[in-house]
Amino acid sequence: MAVAEISIVPIGTRTTSVSKHVAAALKVLRKEKKVVYELTPMGTILEGELDDVFRAARKMHDAVLAAGARRAVTTIKIDDRRDKLLTMSGKVESVVRQLQR
Repeated sequence: MAVAEISIVPIGTRTTSVSKHVAAALKVLRKEKKVVYELTPMGTILEGELDDVFRAARKMHDAVLAAGARRAVTTIKIDDRRDKLLTMSGKVESVVRQLQR
């Protein structure tokens, strides 16, 4: 299981607003049954098998271009842990436990 953060920046649009393009990427992501996601103010967190995460990221990137951006810069950070189950909530809970010490 992998947890990834993806940020897609549309370039070459008529406005400085990016919400239209973010929404296009999220509409695609909603259809991905094997990837759990969480939208944040600065990107989107994905959780799933690595191949499914990559596939979803590619579709999101393409959706931003299809929504009218003439260029898209996509940044992906991946945490791919193989020794135990890795989840978004598990990562947060681990930090919360440390704070309680």
